[in-house]
Amino acid sequence: MAVVLFFAAPVVAQDAERPVVVELFTSQGCSSCPAADKFFHKLAGHEGVIALSLHVDYWDYIGWKDSFASPAHTKRQRAYAKAADRRVVYTPQMVINGKDDVVGNRPMDVVDVIDRHRRLPRTVALELSRQGESVLVEAESLKQMDGPLTVQLVRFRPESTVHIKRGENAGRTISYANVVTEMRSLGDWDGSAPLRVTAEAGGDAPVAVLLQNKGGAGLIEAAAVLE
Repeated sequence: MAVVLFFAAPVVAQDAERPVVVELFTSQGCSSCPAADKFFHKLAGHEGVIALSLHVDYWDYIGWKDSFASPAHTKRQRAYAKAADRRVVYTPQMVINGKDDVVGNRPMDVVDVIDRHRRLPRTVALELSRQGESVLVEAESLKQMDGPLTVQLVRFRPESTVHIKRGENAGRTISYANVVTEMRSLGDWDGSAPLRVTAEAGGDAPVAVLLQNKGGAGLIEAAAVLE
């Protein structure tokens, strides 16, 4: 019922001001992941959520090399584990706003955590705009920061379908939402003065920007997306 109410609820102004970032760590070679990948399509379609699917590479050894996997995604997941003092990483894992982790195929738990983060007060005003082949990132702090925020630019593919021939999901055709193809740091920002930075972002792929604590492995204070 909580899941139904979440997706049925109208998007309020707060959603537009501070969307919740949900990162799904998944793999084409993980038999527990397809249910989470399917649910992730619903999250990706919710206006109050920025959904980003990051495919890890540590499942590749069992017979199927994930066509979207990147060592950088595995490194990011391990950085989250280290920041939370966890010894292990797993799939499917959803990390909510860089802070809380949830098993990705447990929709009710995921929705509960998202709803909690939706209620947090806005701490940074963030706006994105296109300027030709570039994106202009503008931000202003609304409170005293505890430390600098890492400004990260993310490119992603809205939907990709893969026919998996080997491994635990052999014979399945799976659709993946918002597959991350690039994530790069644009530097750090301490909030003492407004931020204004331009980054190259050519092509048609959507762009997201995350302003995140702890060098990119902590709470995401603000995020925005350009389709």
